[in-house]
Amino acid sequence: MDRQRLFKSFRYAVEGIRVCLHEQNFKIHIVAGVTAVILGIITGLSLVEWMIVCLVISLVIVAEMFNTAIEKVVDLASPEIHPLAKAAKDIAASAVLVIACVSVIIGILIFIPKWI
Repeated sequence: MDRQRLFKSFRYAVEGIRVCLHEQNFKIHIVAGVTAVILGIITGLSLVEWMIVCLVISLVIVAEMFNTAIEKVVDLASPEIHPLAKAAKDIAASAVLVIACVSVIIGILIFIPKWI
């Protein structure tokens, strides 16, 4: 195993996170995730509930990262406005919206019974 190559791959991954940190929606998802963690600490979630919350948070963040990657590639391939480029970007964004909505539903199912 080439250690230098391995460390480079980690640097590239960290750089990808840095790129995403400049995206407004990524920041929103990070704030929502941190809020869910704080609420989970306050609420006293069980181990299984924590696993579900962490999984959902990571799914939303990863979906947003894929969305950002797709948008960057589409912008590179089609700098001018094109219906197919728009469709690709809209579909990627809608994938994030779907998992974000599902995460809210899961959050409601986990947190509301504990608060009532």
